[in-house]
Amino acid sequence: MLIAAIVFGAMALLFLGFEMLIVLGLPGILTKELFFSTMPDIIYGQRIVGGINHSTLLAIPFFIFAAEVMSKGSIARHLTNLVGAFLGHRRGGMGLTTVATAAAFGSVSGSAPATVAALGGIVYPELRRQGYSDKFSLGLIVSSAEVALLIPPSITLIIYAWLTGTSVASLFAAGLVVGIFLSLVFCAYVLFYAHRNGLKGDMPMPWNERFKVMGRSVWAVGLPVVLLGGIYSGLFTPTEAAAVSVAYALLVEVVIYRHMGLKDVFKVATGAAITTGSIFVLLAMGSIVAYFITLAQLPAMVIDFLDMINANWVVFLLIVNLLFLVAGMFIDPNSTMLILVPALYPVAVAFGIDPIHFGIIVCLNTCIGMITPPFGLDIFVASSTLGESVSKIISGITPFIIVNLLALMVISYLPDISMFLPRLLAQ
Repeated sequence: MLIAAIVFGAMALLFLGFEMLIVLGLPGILTKELFFSTMPDIIYGQRIVGGINHSTLLAIPFFIFAAEVMSKGSIARHLTNLVGAFLGHRRGGMGLTTVATAAAFGSVSGSAPATVAALGGIVYPELRRQGYSDKFSLGLIVSSAEVALLIPPSITLIIYAWLTGTSVASLFAAGLVVGIFLSLVFCAYVLFYAHRNGLKGDMPMPWNERFKVMGRSVWAVGLPVVLLGGIYSGLFTPTEAAAVSVAYALLVEVVIYRHMGLKDVFKVATGAAITTGSIFVLLAMGSIVAYFITLAQLPAMVIDFLDMINANWVVFLLIVNLLFLVAGMFIDPNSTMLILVPALYPVAVAFGIDPIHFGIIVCLNTCIGMITPPFGLDIFVASSTLGESVSKIISGITPFIIVNLLALMVISYLPDISMFLPRLLAQ
C-alpha cells in the first residue's frame, strides 16, 4: 500500500506540472525513508554518481551532438534528394521518399525530434504539391521520424542497455530489422492512401541527373555505412562509433558541404550540451528509482500478482504494452523507461522473454509515445517547425497510431522478427 501511495503521489506531482527531476527523485527518496530508514543518506550521492558512471552512456552526448549538427546542416536535404531520385516517380513517390529518408536520417542521428526538425520543412511542401492532404502529410512526417528511435544509433536502445546490461550491438541489430519492418509497414499504408486517392509521382528523373544527385549525396550516405559497418565488423564499439559520427558529421558539414561555420558549430554544441545535461539528470534520478525498486522487491510483487491471476507471457506482454502506451501519453520516453523497465525487466526474464526482444518491445512503445497525444514530443516539434496547429497534427497522426499498434502486436508476439539478425550475428 505504501508503494502504491508513493506511485500515486508521483503521478499527482506530474499532473500538477512539476519537473520530471522531482517526479522521478521523490519516489526514490520516500521509498528510502519509509522502507530503508537505517540506510545512510550518502547512498543518494553514491547512486546519483555511480548510476551514470557507465561507459555505455558515453555514446549519448556524442550521438546527440552529431544529430544536432546534421539537423542544422545539409545532410538531410542530400538524403532526401537521393531517395527522391529513385522513388519520386512511382505511385505514392513522395510519401515513400519521406519514409525512406526518415529511416536513412534516423540511421545517422538516432533522434526522432531531430529527424522531424531536419526533414519536415523539406518534404512537407513536396507532399502537398503531389496532392497529399495536409493532415496526412503531417501525420506521415511525424510518424516516419519515430523509426529513428529503433534504427541504430538509437539513444533509447543505449539507455535500455544501460538499465539492463544487455549488449548494445545486439540491440542495434534487432532495432535495425524492426526499424526496417516498421518503415515497410508505413510504405504499405502510403501506397494504400495513394491508390485510394489516385495520387501519382513526378516524371522519372533522367539517369544523368540521378548520377549527379548520387555524386552530391555520397558523403551523406557514407555515415550510416561507416557506423554500421564499423560496429558489426568489430572495427569499433558502439561508444567509439558515437565519437566517429561526430567527427564525420563535422567533416561533411563544415569542410565538404561547407553548410556550417565555426560559429554555427559552437551554437550547435551549446544546444547539444543542454540536451545532454537534461537527459543525464533524468538518468541520475532514474538510477535512484531503479535501486530502491530492486530493494523493495517490486519485481517479485509483480511476479506474485501475475501468478495469482494465472497470467502467461502473452498476457504479461499485453500488460507491458498497455502500461507503456498510457505512460507515453504523459511522460517523455526516457523517463518512461526509467520508471517502468527496472520493475518489468526481471519479470520479463522470469517469463523467458529474451532481453533483446523485450528491449525492442519497450523501444517500439516509446516510439509510439513520441507521437501520442496529448504530450507526444514529436507533435510539438512538428508544430514549431512547420507552423501548423497541434490539433491538426494530432488528427493526422491518428491513423498512423493505429498502424503502429498493429505493428506493435506483430513484433510483440512474433519474436523471430526482432531476434533474426542478433541470432545470425551470434553464429
